[in-house]
Amino acid sequence: MFRRPFFTGDDLREMTVPVSGEMTRQAGIPMPDPIQITRSVFIDPSEIEETFVRGAGPGGQNVNKVASAVQLRFDLVNSPGIPEPMKRRVATLAGSRLTKDGVIVITANSHRDQPLNRAEALERLVALLKAGAFVPKPRIATRPTLASKKRRLDAKTNRSGIKAGRGRPRVDD
Repeated sequence: MFRRPFFTGDDLREMTVPVSGEMTRQAGIPMPDPIQITRSVFIDPSEIEETFVRGAGPGGQNVNKVASAVQLRFDLVNSPGIPEPMKRRVATLAGSRLTKDGVIVITANSHRDQPLNRAEALERLVALLKAGAFVPKPRIATRPTLASKKRRLDAKTNRSGIKAGRGRPRVDD
């Protein structure tokens, strides 16, 4: 057993996790709530793996000493809570953030402190998943109306007359 911090969305808490990685309810330690993506799609926080690395950017010497940057890894391919069509859309949207193994990697290091970077990385992951949940409406092809065909042909005839008038005048014998 070891203690691992986790982010619930409101604050930072710690929970006891067995070495196998399974979350357990201990006395006084609440289980993290599933993260809601849409009304019907939820992901379990245990599916998100957090790694803390040294960040870049502002912070002076503190940046070189403290692991404040957060790297979230979410296994999209093996996530049971996400439907297959949504997985395909998210994979397309993720682009270079998706590894060959189907894992989304999001790095946040814009803040000097770890909790803010954790919150930002989680927000970016949820935003990506929400964007993938959106199903674009298929375009319904429609035929041009008779009036629009007539307007198009009239415009072409008019333009053709304008261009024909630009040349040299013809001399008739």
